[in-house]
Amino acid sequence: MATFLYKLGRLSFRRRHFAALIWVALLTLAGVGAASAPAAGNSSFSIPGTEAQKAFDLLEQRFPGASADGATARVVFKAPDGEKMTDAGNKATVEKTVRALSDGSEVARVTDPYQAKAVSKDGTIAYAQVSYKVSGMELDDAAKDALEDSARDARETGLTVEIGGDALQAVPHTGSSEIIGIAVAAVVLVITFGSLVAAGLPLLTALIGVGIGVSAITGLASALDLGTTTSTLAMMIGLAVGIDYALFIVSRYRAELAEGREREEAAGRAVGTAGSAVVFAGLTVVIALVGLSVVNIPMLTKMGIAAAGTVAIAVLIALTMIPALLGYAGRRVKPAGEKGKLLGRAAKKASKEASKEASREASKEPSQKPERPNLGTRWASFVVRRPVAVLLLGVIGLGAAAVPASSLELGLPDDGSQPTSTTQRRAYDLLSEGFGPGFNGPLMVVVDAKGSDDAKAAFTEVGDEIKGLKDVVTVTPPAPNKAGDTATITVIPGSKPSSVTTENLVHGIRDAGADIKADTNANVLVTGSTAMNIDVSEKLNDALVPYLVLVVGLAFLLLIVVFRSILVPLKAALGFLLSVMAALGAVVAVFQWGWLSDLMGVEQTGPVMSMMPIFMVGVVFGLAMDYEVFLVTRMREAYVHGEKPAQAIVTGFRHGARVVTAAAVIMMAVFAGFIGSSESMVKMIGFGLAIAVFFDAFIVRMAIVPAVLALLGRKAWWLPKWLDRALPNVDVEGEGLRRSDSDQGDADRELART
Repeated sequence: MATFLYKLGRLSFRRRHFAALIWVALLTLAGVGAASAPAAGNSSFSIPGTEAQKAFDLLEQRFPGASADGATARVVFKAPDGEKMTDAGNKATVEKTVRALSDGSEVARVTDPYQAKAVSKDGTIAYAQVSYKVSGMELDDAAKDALEDSARDARETGLTVEIGGDALQAVPHTGSSEIIGIAVAAVVLVITFGSLVAAGLPLLTALIGVGIGVSAITGLASALDLGTTTSTLAMMIGLAVGIDYALFIVSRYRAELAEGREREEAAGRAVGTAGSAVVFAGLTVVIALVGLSVVNIPMLTKMGIAAAGTVAIAVLIALTMIPALLGYAGRRVKPAGEKGKLLGRAAKKASKEASKEASREASKEPSQKPERPNLGTRWASFVVRRPVAVLLLGVIGLGAAAVPASSLELGLPDDGSQPTSTTQRRAYDLLSEGFGPGFNGPLMVVVDAKGSDDAKAAFTEVGDEIKGLKDVVTVTPPAPNKAGDTATITVIPGSKPSSVTTENLVHGIRDAGADIKADTNANVLVTGSTAMNIDVSEKLNDALVPYLVLVVGLAFLLLIVVFRSILVPLKAALGFLLSVMAALGAVVAVFQWGWLSDLMGVEQTGPVMSMMPIFMVGVVFGLAMDYEVFLVTRMREAYVHGEKPAQAIVTGFRHGARVVTAAAVIMMAVFAGFIGSSESMVKMIGFGLAIAVFFDAFIVRMAIVPAVLALLGRKAWWLPKWLDRALPNVDVEGEGLRRSDSDQGDADRELART
């Protein structure tokens, strides 16, 4: 592989106009396609295989036009102090608002609080429920605006009016976070390379790759039902790995220049060596993202595949466009150890002074003072001397951070987890005040009595059975369909939607339904947003272990091929699991226990988002294997080229630690930018990914990995002979390039003798 990529790198450098033109043409084509494609709506949301989804599907069949899974909005009214909602003036305002809410093509029905008896016992709070024909993700902006306008008009009369439900849900906008991440990345790259030109190359190629990927997703969104949320993960991961991959190749290019190679040759060798690592690092990320399809949640599957496609584009751009741009940059990209132009006249003046000093020193005896080793070399030397202490400290530290994960509670966010500044949260609090906390999470029980001899008796038995369960406040009478074979029953729990008590009630109703089926042959299904959240959480939890086995297993096999070792991939996988557990522990401590909640802006603690563990595993695993591949392949390269195991570790850090550190800091900055979001879900994802990258890059890869390799010595690179013969030789270390150098040298010496 190294030889093929070496030739590709030289070809791209030499034919730079052609290589750059291809990517510019692809970006233009993708942009035109995105601009001319029909506007995509929000992707349909379904959770195949869950009981809540089965109930929604059944309601669509038995109650046609009811839009059971459509969006809902609860417009909550509170009377001024000393007044009641039943007063004539307040009642007239509410009725006028209900008529205004009824307008709109997407509105299915609106309940009048006075006819539906939706007024609190003390008469101070009332609510009108608006049901829509489409889900909250598919609701038009015009319908949302009309809803907010109606509430605003009612507020002008002196009433307190807030809106709850999922009708106002929106995709979080994170544009400022991305700008912050790119700005930090630019600063880190300038510090790393000491040159604006060299720093600009990774940013430019990353933006081009993300532009192509996101434009392609936008262009295909309508045809493939990708929706507006699919590009979020693709943009985040594409930007991250795009900068990383280009950073590693540019760094290797500068190292090759420092060894005295011509620029075209240096570009070829950079792509042949670092580019090989880029290919396999990209493969691990693609495996992790495509593996999200194991969960069998269509939206998550689409997001994973779209992000994987963007990662593949980032790999191809790094292998072809980076060497082309290096050709354009020419001498403006300096060899490693030399600084480029940073501050105009000041840099020129420093350069002139350095030239004068060099001229003066040229006539003197060369200095014998050895070059001071860099920080990576000094740190690796320390770890090699004290591997046991470093290993114990790292493992104990991460183990302590992982302790809170033992009390992890999973759930999906509801309006109760929103900031108190939002209308959704204020509506949630008003409903809890007027009707009890369980009123915010009603359960819909669907009774399918089509196979029952007496449907009405079955409906009555279900209602009576539910009334006898714990934590039940209200059970509405059965509401049958026209055929009389299916009915819905609304159950109001006594606890808030995200509580364990409500989850137990859902399971209790389902357990009772099994007994009822045995007696009456009627099926009992529980649905509604609360039940759907519970089912999704359980589905994600059940999929976590199979997902881990698939992703870690495939990556383990891939790393065996890369490193030609059993213990190195095993160590990489175990280190990743340790860093993820520590990151989950930190998330629990902040968002569930409330530690440092003021610093992080966490207004409401509660269960950790159920998607968090599997999402963190997928994203962090890919990035962690990036750092593993780039750092350890350099060690493997030194070992294969004749260095002793301990010296190979130091060599790997001398060449790779600075670059891996820069990549990790960039990733942390990108993810940490999301902590400032007002959305608790986005805030949690940003914090979790940032802390996970910190643990994995700086504790696992920079401390535990070299300590373990130092203890293992030559055993780290052991591979059974039969397996060595069976595995393909991908030559990530560039041994083929080294042999070609040796052959060329022999030929030159033979020519000189003749």
